[in-house]
Amino acid sequence: MQEASVLLVSDRRERADRLASAIGLIRPCQVIEPGRALPSQPPLAFLVDLAEGLPNTTWGETLAKRTRLDAVPCLYVARHGESADGPEARRFGSPTVIPAGARSAGIVPTLLKLVDEAQSSNATTLRLAKRVDIATSLVSGLFDAAVCGRAPSVADAEEGTEIVLAAVSEAGIGAWLDRLRRHHIGLYQHSLSVAGFAAAFATELGLGRRDSHRLAQAALLHDIGKAHTPTAILDKPGPLTPDEMRVMREHPSIGADLLALDGAYDSAILDVVRHHHERLDGSGYPDGLKGKAIGDLVRLVAICDVHSALTERRSYRPALSGHEATRIMEGMAGQLDADLLRAYVPVILRADTERPIATAPAALAQTFS
Repeated sequence: MQEASVLLVSDRRERADRLASAIGLIRPCQVIEPGRALPSQPPLAFLVDLAEGLPNTTWGETLAKRTRLDAVPCLYVARHGESADGPEARRFGSPTVIPAGARSAGIVPTLLKLVDEAQSSNATTLRLAKRVDIATSLVSGLFDAAVCGRAPSVADAEEGTEIVLAAVSEAGIGAWLDRLRRHHIGLYQHSLSVAGFAAAFATELGLGRRDSHRLAQAALLHDIGKAHTPTAILDKPGPLTPDEMRVMREHPSIGADLLALDGAYDSAILDVVRHHHERLDGSGYPDGLKGKAIGDLVRLVAICDVHSALTERRSYRPALSGHEATRIMEGMAGQLDADLLRAYVPVILRADTERPIATAPAALAQTFS
């Protein structure tokens, strides 16, 4: 495959040659005159400089469509008397518009900046995809160890935590969640989602590196006990029976006991794994803790866990929007820490992808199991 280049579309040959020469010092550049075949490979960017305007021909429509669909930068040089948001420019989607009469010295730097920004964005996307792949593999290994009754690898948990922190820091919580949701990895997805929310929460609270790491790792491991919960219960499309709910509610104790096997995990991590379903009013499980008996790290992860559960699609209900999740969580007065929840709301707003809202009381009860 040929190296991608800037595609300079112009009906002004001499000016096009000057622009191509300047661009070519930094990036490959190909000049296309109206009517000439367009390369099939997406370019680095489009530079459209048509003194006669876009031809009302099949070629013109193809060019306009390509600039919209190739998902690369488009720099459009306006004609004299043409406004930046005029109908001609809009045919190219949402291009960056250079005023009529601009000199090459102004066009070339603008174009190259667009290319650099796009490539930086693409690099971030590629890094994010790779990080999600690696993190998913690591979490899968943690759960596989738990299934076999072994303490999950501390080294893998450490690496997975660092990956989540780095990915959320660079790409943002929304991008992290979007990439996760493409994997359809169920229980692993939830663990990585809660860890992502925890990483974003740590940033929102201004926590230092050590505390951020501990919070994200606790979130990553919080549901490790579900490795021993039957899939038929985890994926059941309807409400759980009392016996099924009893089995489901064993996972915090199972998880904490697994992590305690070799004594390698911080006691604060074990506390989160065992108590992330405890509630301030004493209505939680497994120990019915209330008030000050519930530590700060547990309170932080509990908020991330509830938010993640509400905004994930489950077999028994669609995902809720961030707005609806906020309303429900604020309605859990006395159960979640109100001060921490207020501090967490900006994370909800950043992560909200405006998915369909659905409220079903019976289903919501199962959500927090």
